[in-house]
Amino acid sequence: MTDTTSRDKAAFLAVVKKYEGVHDQSGIVALDPVNGPMIRHWAEAMGDTNPVYTDPEAAAATHFGEVVAPATMLQVWIMRGMDAGLAVNTVTGELYKHFTDNGFGSVVATNCEQEYIRPLRLGEVVQYDQLIETVSEEKTTGLGVGHFITTLVNIYVEGEAGRELIGTHRFRILRYTPHRKKPKAAPAERALRPRKVVNRDNRAYWDGVAEGKLLFQKCTACATPRFPFAPGCNHCASLEWESVESAGAGVVYSHVTMHYPKFPAFDMPYAVGLIELDEGVRMLGNVLGVTHDEVRIGQRVQVEFVTHDAELTVPAFRVVGEN
Repeated sequence: MTDTTSRDKAAFLAVVKKYEGVHDQSGIVALDPVNGPMIRHWAEAMGDTNPVYTDPEAAAATHFGEVVAPATMLQVWIMRGMDAGLAVNTVTGELYKHFTDNGFGSVVATNCEQEYIRPLRLGEVVQYDQLIETVSEEKTTGLGVGHFITTLVNIYVEGEAGRELIGTHRFRILRYTPHRKKPKAAPAERALRPRKVVNRDNRAYWDGVAEGKLLFQKCTACATPRFPFAPGCNHCASLEWESVESAGAGVVYSHVTMHYPKFPAFDMPYAVGLIELDEGVRMLGNVLGVTHDEVRIGQRVQVEFVTHDAELTVPAFRVVGEN
């Protein structure tokens, strides 16, 4: 439709504009009367603890005098259920078909406006009328080129004096043709992983990694093992220590799966494990050999040194069996 002439666009607009002000449905009765269980479920889901919605005694002490439904539940009472589709033989369905047939097949809801005249009370049966309020001229949006369609729903209850308007529900959608996608650019060179940070405290560890050794510290005063590398012993405060090479075997103590944020240097999602080595220290590292959703606490792992580029080799842990 967006490639047609101005005359074609004007002709199409004239057709769809005829639907403005046309009633689509009238006197439709809600599937359920206003009831306590639905109000309670809604209040719990929304975290609304106002007792006027669920506590008859508290509600009786208010100016309402009884339990009332939350105003923002207005649309809940007119929903037609999960299996209710839009029949083509309704006026709205007919209008939507015009848009689909003319290339505006995509749809997105844009906004909703409600007006509350009075709250609904338990036992009241809601009715509603629906009309097509406006159809806009063609608009260019971030999603594509299309038309905004505004539908107005007037919501009533039947009273002694006849139908009483208790609220309105106005919602707007955009029927549009998506913008044509631009060709994908050639993939950029893969980003580098974060660089290791080497200092005087951990240099011995990284020197070991460069030699294919997984090292941890042991206090020479009290023999307590520790990791990560640190200047002093947390157990006895001694500054004397030695490096010990681990056999690299251990178990998954805990783990997380990284989904977000997405780092360009990593293939998402990926698993990061806290590994308890057989020597008693714990280290972080990627878990290899299984998919991220197959990692389990207690799985046996073995260290494996992974070289990502000329400047970065890090230890990871490959699953080798169950504990």
